[in-house]
Amino acid sequence: MFLFQVFGLGPSEILLVVLVVVLLVLGPKKLPELARAIGKSFGEVKKGMKETEEEEGKKKAGKGRS
Repeated sequence: MFLFQVFGLGPSEILLVVLVVVLLVLGPKKLPELARAIGKSFGEVKKGMKETEEEEGKKKAGKGRS
């Protein structure tokens, strides 16, 4: 982080630099595939979190009855 503070870069500028580097490394043809994979991963994480919350809710509801 110190390197970015020296150049006076904020979070949005850091994100922009990272995106440009990814574009240069992967190229424009692989970028949509990467974005699709990241989107699917986020969807799976969100689905897992929702299932975990539902399971925890059922456990709490079951303990409240006894």
